[in-house]
Amino acid sequence: MSGILASDPGTHTLTKQRGYWRDLDWILLIAAMATTIFGSMLVWSASRADMASDSDPQSYLKRHLINVVVGIALGWVASRLDYRWLRAYTPFIYGASVFLLLMPFLPGLGTTIAGARAWIDLPGGLTLQPSEFAKVAVILMMAVLLSEKRDIESEPRDRDVLMAFGVAVLPILIILVQNDTGTVLILGSVALSIIAVSGARTRWVIGLIGGAVVGVLLAIQLGLLKEYQVQRLTSFINPTEDVTSAAYNANQARIAIGGGGWTGYGLFEGPQTQGKFVPVNESDFIYTVVGEELGFIGSAVLIALLAIILWRAVMIAFRADDMFGRLVATGIVAWLAFQMFENIGMSLGIMPITGIPLPLVSAGGTSMMATWVAVGLLQNVRLHAVRAGA
Repeated sequence: MSGILASDPGTHTLTKQRGYWRDLDWILLIAAMATTIFGSMLVWSASRADMASDSDPQSYLKRHLINVVVGIALGWVASRLDYRWLRAYTPFIYGASVFLLLMPFLPGLGTTIAGARAWIDLPGGLTLQPSEFAKVAVILMMAVLLSEKRDIESEPRDRDVLMAFGVAVLPILIILVQNDTGTVLILGSVALSIIAVSGARTRWVIGLIGGAVVGVLLAIQLGLLKEYQVQRLTSFINPTEDVTSAAYNANQARIAIGGGGWTGYGLFEGPQTQGKFVPVNESDFIYTVVGEELGFIGSAVLIALLAIILWRAVMIAFRADDMFGRLVATGIVAWLAFQMFENIGMSLGIMPITGIPLPLVSAGGTSMMATWVAVGLLQNVRLHAVRAGA
């Protein structure tokens, strides 16, 4: 009788479910949830003045919360995907991602926002930014290629590194044509980090860094970057040179953050935020809202939550039981770390303005969904390592 019970499919499923919830990285999950809730409050405050409808001051918040729910659901799916299935179907995920990247160029489908033709128009006034999902696809595809080493090899072959590099370059070139320089920088940091951690020869890492520097300089000299893009990238060097144009956002951001002091003016009470002086402060400059309305203390809490997320992601990468999982987690760490530092840095005036959101905090449905998928993939890597070591 006991043998029959032990082999009962229902019992096995229940045990597996319990194991799933028990083995999750709860610190990562709680930190990500807390950051998302914190960010939703900031989006609510930033959007009330000019984003919400006249009849419903909470309309933009409601739309943001729908994106949050969808993002968390996608993250749960990503955490439950079979590890073998994930590796086997990564080429299809990558191919679909590249196809989506090309869709904004199609007449009647693509739309331009802030100079970048990187969005797809959807019914109901919604938009989709394929480059956000391209981050996930590039990480997975590079991890697959660079983890396929033979048993006798201690480092990936040059051919594999070159293929992985090409996997990153193709979407980077498409996104560069879309005029989305922020995402190009993120993908560049992701590719460099994955190749470095894969054990590739040092010459590859040095060559990629040197090539990136030369590529940026050539893009500027040959006029491949728009004038406003060059101004945004260089305005942080001399923010007082032209406060009415490229450096306007950065100067208004520093005024808002500096005015917050230790405790801030209070949620919904920031004069810069509610006065609409800082553009796109529901997204790109969301950090100005916490700095002005919740002050240094609120800003420190937000940074601490983001630091916890990165810490847990690094630990998952370190403890991964195979190279594929380690490279996936490494790519996500590089993505989130660069994007967090760049977003907060451009609000503080120490980084160039690139127009990228703060992960799990800023408004933006596609960004929220892609970031939660990344959190789900981190949990997937952790679960596989725990079960392999059991």
